[in-house]
Amino acid sequence: MASSMSAMKARLDKGDTLYGLFLCSFSPVIAEISGYAGYDFVVVDMEHGYGGISAALPCLLALAATGTPAVLRLPECSQTWAKKALDLGPQGIMFPMINTPELARKAVSYCRYPPNGLRGAAHPVIRASRYGIDEDYLAKCENELFIMCQVESMEGLKNVREIAAVDGVECIQIGPMDLSASMGLLCDPVNEKVKAMMGGAEEAVIGLRSNKGDGKNGPYLAGFAMPTDGPNELRGRGYDLVSSGVDIGLYRTACVEDVQKFKTSLNVHGY
Repeated sequence: MASSMSAMKARLDKGDTLYGLFLCSFSPVIAEISGYAGYDFVVVDMEHGYGGISAALPCLLALAATGTPAVLRLPECSQTWAKKALDLGPQGIMFPMINTPELARKAVSYCRYPPNGLRGAAHPVIRASRYGIDEDYLAKCENELFIMCQVESMEGLKNVREIAAVDGVECIQIGPMDLSASMGLLCDPVNEKVKAMMGGAEEAVIGLRSNKGDGKNGPYLAGFAMPTDGPNELRGRGYDLVSSGVDIGLYRTACVEDVQKFKTSLNVHGY
């Protein structure tokens, strides 16, 4: 777990913008291709993807083979889900729908062993500790884990500064789709009102970082590229981690374009 995550944090500290992908297909083959393609991180999405813990494991194995950091997005901010996810040994964990600093503190507590938190102890036999072979696991696991909180509602964005300031929260991921839904604009995530809310949240997170006086040292800002708000736009606004899209969406687009290309050629050539 240490090597890929340490390298990722070192790049963030240096000021690099990392480029990632969400994996909803739970295909180990697609996960492996994504890693070899050069994505800086891959989010295995248990919130909207088809798989749970057992399906996530082969994806983590495939990403590990390529040296690509894996982040597990949980279905909800739950002690049970966090416990099972952390035992798999991801480099990062993402909690969805964090609306208050109190919930952010709970999320962090789920990632810490007692007395600092509530994580259940099975470290001698879990994958995260290499099934007990890594004798230093307990000494380093909490420092190496990358904890991300998703802020994706009007309530969450109003509290984003307090959420980002919670000790242990290393990254805030802003979710434009759920934010637009919470504003009654489900089909219009690029509405000016949504963009204004996001802009305020972005400034709040970046402002906290600047106030610490140590450059890029957290809280980091993560976001999801949209058709009208692309990766370079996010990078220009100060995002540290940018997700390009979802594996299923990329495959869908490639398939549709491939079929259209073939059908267009039939019309052009008169077949």
